[in-house]
Amino acid sequence: MSSSASAPSSVPELDSEIGPVGRPDEIAVGVIIGRVGEFFDFFVYGIASALVFPGLFFPFASAEDALFYSFLIFSLGFVARPIGAVVFRVVQDRYGRAAKLTSALMLLGTATVVIGFLPGYAAIGGTAITVLAVLRVCQGMAVGGAWDGLPSLLALTSPPERRGWYAMIAQIGAPIGFLVAICLFAYLYSTVPAEEFTAWGWRFAFFTAFAINVVTLFARLRMAVAPESEELFHHQDLVPSPLGELFKNWSGAIVIGALAPLASYALFNLVTIYPLAWVLLKPDEFSLETLLWLQIAGGILCLITMIISGKISDRIGREKMLGIGAVMIVLFTLPAPIFGSTQFGAWAFILTGFALLGFSLAQSAGALNSSFDSRHRYSGALVTHELGWLLGAGFAPLIALWLGLNFGEGAVASYLLSGALGTLLALWLHSRRKPQAQ
Repeated sequence: MSSSASAPSSVPELDSEIGPVGRPDEIAVGVIIGRVGEFFDFFVYGIASALVFPGLFFPFASAEDALFYSFLIFSLGFVARPIGAVVFRVVQDRYGRAAKLTSALMLLGTATVVIGFLPGYAAIGGTAITVLAVLRVCQGMAVGGAWDGLPSLLALTSPPERRGWYAMIAQIGAPIGFLVAICLFAYLYSTVPAEEFTAWGWRFAFFTAFAINVVTLFARLRMAVAPESEELFHHQDLVPSPLGELFKNWSGAIVIGALAPLASYALFNLVTIYPLAWVLLKPDEFSLETLLWLQIAGGILCLITMIISGKISDRIGREKMLGIGAVMIVLFTLPAPIFGSTQFGAWAFILTGFALLGFSLAQSAGALNSSFDSRHRYSGALVTHELGWLLGAGFAPLIALWLGLNFGEGAVASYLLSGALGTLLALWLHSRRKPQAQ
């Protein structure tokens, strides 16, 4: 990886490059709709990978191994996201943004609904596992390809004094998507008998995801490819640049941008997906149904703290808010091992984690994109976004499960601590890279 020293020596901040304020409120609607659809799909699969897929696709393995195999396939989606970003970038170059977005979301919806119809291991054997893995890769490629640049456009067209608030708006789809998904699973799990839930009840969540994808497609197309939006994209230089040139001249900025969200992205899966596996392995100690409703409360708490974070960051700055969130996560990891010793402690861990997730996730995406110049801003944001999710969240449930089973909850806390330290390191490196005039 080449040093960023080959990049231009002076990179202006986004605020100094921003053109006339566009229509951030209208753009925000498109961003929220798109993100809610994306995260609903994400959580429908993630929740099913803990609650359903181990027994449905890996009945031959122990409970621990079945969860491990299920989370391994879950991680394939994140591995495929950067690949999908590159593949659908070719589609955009040749056929335009509308063709890219349509084909990516159609692939996502198709893969999701096929998973909903997929028979288990008992019906078709190992073929079921292979098809599930392929469909998960298709989901990941589709999500990577569905990057529409609207969050970056929202950041650049928002008033400088409201930058933190609109950055939060771009992330608020995560807790909303989680709440819709977890409420749906909680309802199905509590109303459908256990055997029927495993056989067919969970499939309704995937059919719902397909329907939401269709709605999302039309809403995002209206926002992302409208003539006014296309004009704004070009006005703000939000057009793809050659990836080879990006990696050659801006490797340092890519590394910093990918490290910046590690704290929140690691915590993201450790309070949403991992606890489901943890409870399933301790059925005599904790109630799964109680956990589902507790996570609903946590999602609401995350939504509230995210809104608060948006307000605060407008006063103190996005980078400082990101740093404060990382420090809070560091402090959170210190007593984390003792939380799991009692039921009350476990519930406190989850609720506190959700609250911290809202504070940190609100400013995690694109806070350091000012490292790129205007020519490489669009591609830089895309690459750092996908690499950040891969490094921070892609393997989090898998690693946490392995660490928890082999070394205890203290090791899981240490894993989360490493993500928070990665964020602080990125902020420090970013401060060192800023031009002297700033």
